Order: sequence, then C-alpha cells, then structure tokens
Amino acid sequence: MESLSLYALFWLWLAGLLAGFVDSIAGGGGIISLPALLAAGMPPHLALGTNKLQGTFGSMTAAFTYSRKGLVSLPEIPAGVIFTALGALAGTVTVQVLSPDSLRHIILILLAGVFLYTLFSPDLGRLDRRPSMAAPVFFGCAGLVLGFYDGFFGPGTGAFWTIALVAVLGLNLKKATAHTKIFNFTSNIVALGAFFAGHQVVISAGLLMGAGQMLGAFAGSRLVIHKGTGFVRVFFLVVVAATIIKMAHATYAAQ
Repeated sequence: MESLSLYALFWLWLAGLLAGFVDSIAGGGGIISLPALLAAGMPPHLALGTNKLQGTFGSMTAAFTYSRKGLVSLPEIPAGVIFTALGALAGTVTVQVLSPDSLRHIILILLAGVFLYTLFSPDLGRLDRRPSMAAPVFFGCAGLVLGFYDGFFGPGTGAFWTIALVAVLGLNLKKATAHTKIFNFTSNIVALGAFFAGHQVVISAGLLMGAGQMLGAFAGSRLVIHKGTGFVRVFFLVVVAATIIKMAHATYAAQ
C-alpha cells in the first residue's frame, strides 16, 4: 500500500494510545485500533495483521505492569499460556480456510450474556471466592477455546477471559483483568507470527501504534492497580456495551 501521511500516522498513534488504555482495563481496544487502520486505507487483511502487531505491545506492557505489582500469581499460569498458544495457533490456521462471518451472531449473543450477567450481579468480582473448577482443568479448556477464538476472530476475547476467571476461578475483577492480559498477549503473539508468515503486517504503522499502545497500557494498568474493583466493573460494562454496538452495526447495517 502507499505510504501514510504524517497526519494519518499521528491519528494511528493516538488510536493506539487510546486502545492500549481501554484494553488494559477491560479489553476491547480493538474497537478503536482496527477501525483506525481501516480508515487509514489499509485492506482488511493488512489491517488485521497490523492490529495484532500493535496490540501485542499493549498486552505485553499491561501484563508486565500487573505482574510487577503482584496481581499475577497463579501457579497454573504456564499451563494456561501453553493451552492458549495451542488454541490460538489452531484458530489462525483455521481462519485461512473458513470465514469468521458465521460467528458474528453467536458472539453478539454471548457478549450480551456477559453484559447482562455482570450488570445484574453487583457483587460479581468484588472479592475473591472459592473456585468452582480445578485450575488445571479450567486453563486446559479455557485456553484452547478462547485461544482458538482469539486466533480465529477475536472481538470480546478479553471480556470472555475476565468473566471466566471471575465466575469459575473466583478471582476478583482486578486480578482477573491482570491475568487476562497474560493470555491476551499469548494469543496475540501467536497470531502475529501467522500474519508475519503471510506478509500481512505493515511494520512501520504497527510499531508506531505499538508505541502509543505501550503508553496507554501503562497508564490504564496503573489506574486499575490504584482503583477498586467497582471502577473496573463500570469500565468493563461500558467497553462490553461498546463492543456489542460496534459488532451489531458491522453485522446488520449492511443488510
């Protein structure tokens, strides 16, 4: 594609910063970054690959910041990372031969369920609870399923991880958000490798947005660390609602 103007590059950097901030708190940064790349004139396949590059910087920064503050401590994390990587690899291979369009309606329903479940459960994620499933079993199942989904399609992955960690493993929302970034980074880096192999990444734009992502992710994760779970819950609901609206518009507006 043609070189991007300085004006376009500035807006891509700003989009990366905002996406990193949002994604580090509640996931869903892709509803900002991907449209920005498409608006800059990138074909969809290049936009998807470049989005994975810039998103990797944000998830890495948030994961590192949360880990340093002691919010990531489960001993089963390595198993979760391995299963997520395997799932993401399978998803990125599958998306080359199948269209993700058929998933849109199902994901909208699932996201609406996540939103309503969180909205009408005011105490959800406020405090740690007893897990309802053994952690190794949970990470084996969730890693494969959500890793596959992130590699295959992606929107809402962070929300699904967060709610699963809260509802099944009993983590509070702050800890669940921190652990979500570990698995987001895992599936991002695996998917990015597949896009690189297919020469579907605009490196210059991805790195520029990645710089903005790192700054936004650092600011967002620091805010979560110093705020209570109530703040995370409200922000989470807003981002999930915005994701639902964005996906619904993309799915039904053209029909």
